[in-house]
Amino acid sequence: MRCCGAQETEGFLNIDKPIGKTSFSVVARIRRWTGEKRIGHAGTLDPLATGVLPICIGQATRLVEYLVDATKTYRAEIEFGITTDTYDAEGKVLSHTDASGITQAQVEIALAGFRGEITQIPPVFSAVKQHGMPLYKLARAGVAVTPKKRTARIDRLELLDWQPPVATVEVVCGKGTYIRSLAHDLGEQLGVGAYLKNLERLRVGIFDIADAVTLEQLEEAFRAGYWENLLYPLDSILEHLPAVVLNNESVRAIGYGSAIPLEGFSAGAPVRAYDMCGKLDAILRYDSEKGLWHPEKVFVAGNVPPCLQSSPVDIREH
Repeated sequence: MRCCGAQETEGFLNIDKPIGKTSFSVVARIRRWTGEKRIGHAGTLDPLATGVLPICIGQATRLVEYLVDATKTYRAEIEFGITTDTYDAEGKVLSHTDASGITQAQVEIALAGFRGEITQIPPVFSAVKQHGMPLYKLARAGVAVTPKKRTARIDRLELLDWQPPVATVEVVCGKGTYIRSLAHDLGEQLGVGAYLKNLERLRVGIFDIADAVTLEQLEEAFRAGYWENLLYPLDSILEHLPAVVLNNESVRAIGYGSAIPLEGFSAGAPVRAYDMCGKLDAILRYDSEKGLWHPEKVFVAGNVPPCLQSSPVDIREH
């Protein structure tokens, strides 16, 4: 958001991505509506997937890593008895197998084996890079690719509904988890194959589907002139970090990239630093060699905003 005369629009939008749209096309549309150049998204959704797509605007693009690392929640429909080359409904069907013998109990038992830390092989048609190129580009060009195994974390995996041969599951997972691979691996586990029929992302960090806005709602907000009211501030995704309010001298220092001393903070987690206006100025990380807090990300120039008043001491809060 804007503060102390700043002209750039900044913050996050919680978008409910529709089916059939790429994450990039959503960004392109919002860039056109806003006229802002610095716009990105956090966590790609495939075209056939729907749900929460956080959009980062202005300085918020520098905080994408905090959303990429955030826990995510999905609702997935997995159909047994069919496999595709993309592991989802968009791909070419590779096999049909009779899945009529699969029971709910068998599905429940299979799900249990995918909770916790697991190993996955990403789909061939994925954005994972090999030799600097996304796998899907290589695969479409006819290049043989072999995705490498990677570790994923599934915190919760529950069967919501069983309508043979389709299981509806809810997945709470860490970054880098491929729900398409989960569907494929479940089918392999049960010996009949499976693919991801539908996928909806319900949550990314603080962003929930219940609060998300559709592109149609956002377009109307642009026309009516209140779209900025839909923005989440920069620090909305950083509330898990301890906070400090800095005096003018410290604000100047971090504005020029200088490290500063802070008392009463542990050397572990980064600290979000505010000026006396209440504006987020930086994220500070402890430099053990210097014994000082170095500005890892700076959101203020090398001057003090005009709303600040002289203050000889730091005011801190955790």
